[in-house]
Amino acid sequence: MQKRWYDLDPTVSTAVSLMEQAEEKVQLECAHYIIDKAKNYGVRLSESDLSETFNYLFRRWYDKNRQLHDAFEYLKVAPYDVQLGIAFDIIEKLQKDKES
Repeated sequence: MQKRWYDLDPTVSTAVSLMEQAEEKVQLECAHYIIDKAKNYGVRLSESDLSETFNYLFRRWYDKNRQLHDAFEYLKVAPYDVQLGIAFDIIEKLQKDKES
């Protein structure tokens, strides 16, 4: 059975799962954070990477919104340590939002 890219690490998987359960406004805040953080670490995607991956069937929950889709593409190609750092930050933010 093939795992999804984010299921390879339990922390990243938890962050994605928590984002999926969050309200759309919070999802978009997290997406913006992921993109900014990934870019700050030098993660780059070509324009063709973004458009080609977005233009096929929208099977995943995060494909419903271009910003969410792009954020997960950045997270997917980021080095493992960057993925992990972002995942911890997202988990912390979502837990704080849940407690509020």
